[in-house]
Amino acid sequence: MANLELLREARFGEIGVKIYEDRSDASVSVARRIANLIKQRQSESKMAVLGLATGATPVKVYEELIRLHQEEGLSFRNVISFNLDEYFPMQPDSKHSYVEFMKHNLFAHIDILPENIHIPDGTLKEEDVEKYCEEYENKIEEVGGIDFQLLGIGRTGHIGFNEPGSSADSLTRMVVLNDVTRTDAAGGFGGKENVPTKAITMGVGSVFKAKAIVLMAWGESKAEIVKHALEGEVSSNVPATFLQHAKGVEFVLDKEAAALLAAS
Repeated sequence: MANLELLREARFGEIGVKIYEDRSDASVSVARRIANLIKQRQSESKMAVLGLATGATPVKVYEELIRLHQEEGLSFRNVISFNLDEYFPMQPDSKHSYVEFMKHNLFAHIDILPENIHIPDGTLKEEDVEKYCEEYENKIEEVGGIDFQLLGIGRTGHIGFNEPGSSADSLTRMVVLNDVTRTDAAGGFGGKENVPTKAITMGVGSVFKAKAIVLMAWGESKAEIVKHALEGEVSSNVPATFLQHAKGVEFVLDKEAAALLAAS
């Protein structure tokens, strides 16, 4: 495989930033990092616990992980996964569900054990959600916490579905989706009126517990919010700014998403 074109490395406070020529190079780099973690844990006879994201941003990462499994023999049998979020309400067999997204883009093509896959349940009765969310947090703790958390970023600065107003210590919970978030999802749902108004999401505090966090962003449409997340004032109005105070955080960007950063 060709060398990946890393254009620049930088630091913004505690956050490391890697800027690549394009999203394909960046995605392959992130996939290799995940693969190395899995193989390291295999050599130690331990499980690798991954926090996974949905949306367009991580798709090429998942494509490379599938290739590594199918062409180079990377096994996922020692992997436990926890997805960040799910729309509510949502049936798992819906084309809009993150269960279906993960199956189509990753899980159906690798050898991860079904019992090791965890995705928030969009079929619950609303009165059962709070207890379920506590149990989701407990399951993460029981396996030793998340080793590697993958994130994207929304135009509101949300990570997962932690919309503006989310606190830094928030945990897995039900949230009401921001109008901008629903507007951005409208195309896939055939209109904003069809986009759920709620979701279950891991919290900002849940994400912070991960041993390593990688936030990926592609394209000029993300440049402004990436700049705000890295250089702006830390505020619940832009939840991604909380990452400035987290440990083990790295932003992986293509050159378009990095275009507005200082000295980019």
